[in-house]
Amino acid sequence: MTVQEQGPLTTEAGAPVADNQNSETAGPAGPVLLQSQHLLEKLAHFNRERIPERVVHARGAGAYGTFTLTRDVSQWTRAAFLSEVGKQTETFLRFSTVAGNLGSADTVRDPRGFALKFYTEEGNYDLVGNNTPVFFIKDALKFPDFIHTQKRDPYTGSQEADNVWDFWGLSPESTHQVTWLFGDRGIPATLRHMNGYGSHTYQWNNEAGEVFWVKYHFKTDQGIRNLTQAEANRIAGEDPDYHQRDLRTAIERGEFPSWTVQVQVMPAADAAAYRFNPFDLTKVWPHADYPPVEIGRLELNRNPENVFAEVEQSVFSPAHFVPGIGPSPDRMLQGRLFAYGDAHRYRVGVNADHLPVNRPHATQARTHARDGHLYDGRHKGERNYEPNSFGGPEQTGRPLWEPVGVSGATSYGAAPVHAEDDDFGQAGALYRLMSQDEQARLVENLAGFIAKVSRDDIAARAVDNFRRADEDFGKRLEVAVQALRG
Repeated sequence: MTVQEQGPLTTEAGAPVADNQNSETAGPAGPVLLQSQHLLEKLAHFNRERIPERVVHARGAGAYGTFTLTRDVSQWTRAAFLSEVGKQTETFLRFSTVAGNLGSADTVRDPRGFALKFYTEEGNYDLVGNNTPVFFIKDALKFPDFIHTQKRDPYTGSQEADNVWDFWGLSPESTHQVTWLFGDRGIPATLRHMNGYGSHTYQWNNEAGEVFWVKYHFKTDQGIRNLTQAEANRIAGEDPDYHQRDLRTAIERGEFPSWTVQVQVMPAADAAAYRFNPFDLTKVWPHADYPPVEIGRLELNRNPENVFAEVEQSVFSPAHFVPGIGPSPDRMLQGRLFAYGDAHRYRVGVNADHLPVNRPHATQARTHARDGHLYDGRHKGERNYEPNSFGGPEQTGRPLWEPVGVSGATSYGAAPVHAEDDDFGQAGALYRLMSQDEQARLVENLAGFIAKVSRDDIAARAVDNFRRADEDFGKRLEVAVQALRG
């Protein structure tokens, strides 16, 4: 761990501090003087030590690591960090819970963010996913409404079951993700014992300009382990930092967690006629259709030296692509391309990407952006426009990703429906994949939450969505909810 140079304690301006135990006063028993500069500087800095917490994913832990490519994928992408078997790329991974505040317990039932930064020689590539392959909604337009139901109610100041289940019941597309969330994997035993997913569909393109759609999977090499609701409740009360501490101490012991990295690859020509909308975030691609292909290994092997500087101030944006990788028409992803960068410019500042954890590590950022809060003057007197005649950075003329054809008039409305698109089929399939014990715990977890709803119609609508996914699922859940509601 790095330490400050030895010597006397100083003010922020570097002047030595004479007394760090007592304020300067008007006589031994008199009031504190306004000229007690060290006191004022300490209090002023203390008042400003925190930055606004993330609206979502506020509670997080992170670590540095290494991604190693184990398979030649040049047939699908021209990304340089994926160009040679054995090539290693430095990474930073931030795990998080979604709904809770910065000080909330980290063993709550909630999706876990899986935000991964690759420090590549072509710039930073951010893959911002979760520990589930799907999400609650299809369109970013609904995201603020969804999160408002998960956060504190404007009147009660608490999360309200009425709000949560009213929204989920009226948004049946959420049924698949809710089934994931209330199953065993809804509360991982540790951050090391869960999978990660890119969740969205992304574009890969190769040197020939061919386009492929891909989904990322990070399969934990430690094995899947989960907590029951009772275990999670106990740990939350005894050690709300349990997951964060487990990750840090495992790395300190030299037990470096790792994940096997896989991708599903769909030729672009398959997308239009595929049985599901391949860009729908509430759907998975069945492995029988597009088998996952192992491409690498991710290992976490170094802890941050300062949690605030490197975890709290770390920023990730799905708009941070590199040549050979790009977006898809996924409506949730399209919204996130704007929202994440905008959130970080508000929360950390317009120069957030200059911070050590966020800046490129394997190359240099060369931009014409200047000034703003905490600008460090790195560009000195260089011209800040392009084109120019003074040797400044210039455009390459080659986009990072290939163009995607579009047609039709601008409009508001749902995406085109594919042959087997619906809101319930994959949720039912997930339920039927579970063992009897897993199904029983799923029903118990759901019933315990739905039973807190105050209105019968909201509770009934919530149960009906699961009945439409699977008749047995719905019947068992209805009985359990009725038993709890009396």
